Amino acid sequence: MPLEGVVVADFSRVLAGPLASMTLADLGATVIKVERPGSGDDTRSWGPPWTSNSSSYFECANRSKRSVVLDLDDEEDRALARELARRADVLVENFREGALARRGLDYESVRAINEGIVYCSISGFGRRAGAAMAGYDFLVQAMGGLMSITGTEDGEPMKVGVALVDVLTAKDATIGILAALQARAVTGRGQLVEVNLLSSLLGSLANQASGYLATGRSPRRMGNRHPSIAPYETLRCKDDVIALACGNDRQFRLLAEVVGAPGLADDQRFATNEARVRHRDELRAALEQRLRQDTVDSWSTKLTDVGVPAGKVGDIADGIRLAESLGLEPTVPVGDSAPPQIRHPISYSETPVVHYTAPPRLGQHDDEIRRWLTEERTR
Repeated sequence: MPLEGVVVADFSRVLAGPLASMTLADLGATVIKVERPGSGDDTRSWGPPWTSNSSSYFECANRSKRSVVLDLDDEEDRALARELARRADVLVENFREGALARRGLDYESVRAINEGIVYCSISGFGRRAGAAMAGYDFLVQAMGGLMSITGTEDGEPMKVGVALVDVLTAKDATIGILAALQARAVTGRGQLVEVNLLSSLLGSLANQASGYLATGRSPRRMGNRHPSIAPYETLRCKDDVIALACGNDRQFRLLAEVVGAPGLADDQRFATNEARVRHRDELRAALEQRLRQDTVDSWSTKLTDVGVPAGKVGDIADGIRLAESLGLEPTVPVGDSAPPQIRHPISYSETPVVHYTAPPRLGQHDDEIRRWLTEERTR
């Protein structure tokens, strides 16, 4: 495994930090999750749905880890936490500003006892002027602009249906940690890696943010339409809606032929993507007039067969079944009678991810980890 031998001290909770450390665990790192007494990670109580262990929310971000309960306000437990930081290659945390400094677990304090530490600090709005602001995904989606471009044109701003900013931040944190580990391999020195939800969101807005910077005008909500491509939206068929994604003129010409209206591709209103974007309402009407004559499944098959990106709008179960039908093996067992999980999304030819263990029970590895830390301290 790529990260075999790497020890990660995971002081994070909820989603962004735990997802990042779980990715490191997938890659072979030993991840020790530090949890508070009594309740542990907040997400253990975020249900339903529930599992035999805790909540499905907790389990989505905490497989293949070891759990130890440490009270950071207790002198002896705090000493163990500092010993864990001394032993670790990576530390991940998302505490409020100042909370770890008061306990001698901030970056400067840890670096003083472990100069090789890669210390990843995750916040909502950065550690400067936004340090006191609570970093909830929903709030960042709202304040950072994502909600303003999500939803129907005449409806209210909408959040995305998953904590997408946390997920994106987790991926940025993982990238930063891996880059810092590589730099340490060259220089021998660790470093502070800082990520925040707002910056990760802005970094993910891609063409929408670029469009604003180029014009000075903020993009607007367009439902399922695309600001720069047409047809790139959902359209009504006989029984349901179909998702169409024509990314070039060749694909549009094929679409026009399949729906029985080849002349649309030669119509000056629709002959180029730029023209189609300008006349998108007329284009939608012309296409739906023909699409309503048959079902979504029928059109999906006909269009896919000629290379036009099209498909039925499915639910999550449909998505998993699709991945299974394509041989992508989307789920993996994690043992201990736990529900299966979505597998690590990257495939490696030389170092495949093959070992997954169930998310830990609260304090499941207390004795083992406390004994290990005590032994290390007495050598």
